Amino acid sequence: MARNEAPTGSQIPFNAYDDAPVLAISQAAALAGMHPQTLRQYDRLGLVTPRRTMGRGRRYSQRDVAKLLEVQRLSQEEGINLAGIRRILALEEQVSRLESRLDALATQLEGGRVFAAGVSGDVVMVPRGRRVRRTTADRGADPGRGSGQVVESSETRALVLWRPGRGS
Repeated sequence: MARNEAPTGSQIPFNAYDDAPVLAISQAAALAGMHPQTLRQYDRLGLVTPRRTMGRGRRYSQRDVAKLLEVQRLSQEEGINLAGIRRILALEEQVSRLESRLDALATQLEGGRVFAAGVSGDVVMVPRGRRVRRTTADRGADPGRGSGQVVESSETRALVLWRPGRGS
C-alpha cells in the first residue's frame, strides 16, 4: 500500500473498541473527510448504517469510518456507482460471514471423530493418530465377526473419513 493511499476495510486491523458507537456525525464526517450530509445520504441508501441514540441521533464507530473511507475510495478512485458499492459491501459482508462459519466448522471438525472400515465391512471409531490393523484373522474371518483391533500402525492403506452433512 502506498504512503498516500487510503487503507481499505480489509487492510485495517480492528479490535473490540472499534465497534463502539462513540462518534457524532460531525466527528465521523471530519475523520472521513466528508460532509455530514454525505453521511446522511449513505445512511439513507444503506451503505453505512450507524447506530442510533435514544434520541435518534447517529453514532458512528471507527469501523463505520473505515467503511466510509472504503465507499469514498470505490466511488472516486474506482468509479463505481453507489448501487455497485452497495453490492460490493454486501458481498464482502457475506464472504466474512461465510469465512467465520467455515472457521467454526473447521474447529468443530478438528475435534471430530474418525472412522475406519475393516475388510469385513465393520465400521470402527478410531482415535485420531491411530489406524486399524488388519490381521490375517481379519482377512479370513467370517464377514460378521471382524476383530477391528485399533493399534498404532502404518500397515493400513485406507482410512474412511466421514463428515456429517456432506454429499447427502
